[in-house]
Amino acid sequence: MGSLPNIQRNLSARARTYDMIAYKISKNARILFVGINPHPGSYRRGVPFSNNKMFWYLLTRAGLLDEVESDLKRDESLKHIYDNKFLPKYALNLVNLIDRPTIDVTELEKGEAQAGIKRALRIIRTHKPKVVCFIGKIAFNTFYSSRKCDWGWQENIENARVYLMHFPIRGPASIRVKELSEIKRASLESSTVMRCDQVDIIPRRKK
Repeated sequence: MGSLPNIQRNLSARARTYDMIAYKISKNARILFVGINPHPGSYRRGVPFSNNKMFWYLLTRAGLLDEVESDLKRDESLKHIYDNKFLPKYALNLVNLIDRPTIDVTELEKGEAQAGIKRALRIIRTHKPKVVCFIGKIAFNTFYSSRKCDWGWQENIENARVYLMHFPIRGPASIRVKELSEIKRASLESSTVMRCDQVDIIPRRKK
């Protein structure tokens, strides 16, 4: 059996491996992206969708980000973009319905998303994003407790337009780029001057 100092070091290393993802939330964002839950690789990096970075490539190809893909490929530079540009420069927000990382969504437990659904709805109502974009049908169906949905525009949530896009991986990138370009256009239609300097970072509670 290992000594107590070694055990403590191992526990500390394990804790550092799973740094929480800080969600980016602000008043009057252009787009609030809503995901289901993080992959352990993304959770470890502290950046959503960073295990497979296709989501970030799609954002750039659709013109929602103005970044070179070589910077998106590197973990360090992607973390800088997420922490320092995603919200302040691009007025984009992101939150997951479930904080716990899993390799596959089949590992999620029934009812696990209830607190996250309430949180997302509260954000939409109080922070008033221009567009709410659900990333994939699982996030959308979980939020609405329904299995029936079509891609594209949905019924508004109060004054926010709602869109369901395809999940970033598994399928043609061109479809996702077209969807994100449509969302971009909708987010720019308002003449309202947006202020995104009021930032709330919603951390995951560590167990």
